[in-house]
Amino acid sequence: MIAEPHWGWLALGLMLAVGEMVIPGVFLIWLAVAAIVTGLIAWVVPIGVAVQVAIFAALAMISVFAGRNWLRSHPVQAADPMMNDRGGRAVGELVIVTHAIDGGHGKVKLGDSEWLANGPDAEPGTRMRVTGHDGVVLLVEHLH
Repeated sequence: MIAEPHWGWLALGLMLAVGEMVIPGVFLIWLAVAAIVTGLIAWVVPIGVAVQVAIFAALAMISVFAGRNWLRSHPVQAADPMMNDRGGRAVGELVIVTHAIDGGHGKVKLGDSEWLANGPDAEPGTRMRVTGHDGVVLLVEHLH
């Protein structure tokens, strides 16, 4: 058993905070706050370990619920919401038909990649604009 348990709580809080930085998920930080506050209380007020555990449990519940409510009213905005949506990111881009679009289906080149495309019939070399996507198939239209 640790002679001065407040050091254990402070160390646990620090480890949970580091865990939040390593594996971000906006959850461990609330437990870290509860552990650090428990450690500070135990440092200032001479209380038993059982009471410290009860304080930690109560603070953990309070901080998790308070954090959840705060995040609900202040959602985290993604730096690049289209990062994992390559088709969505292509909307508005110009493409060149590489395999004729015949009967509504063909292939186009976007950047250094070739994509399946649906749109009006077009010959290879035709420049078109991406208007949307259906999974990995780009929806294209003639330039106006």
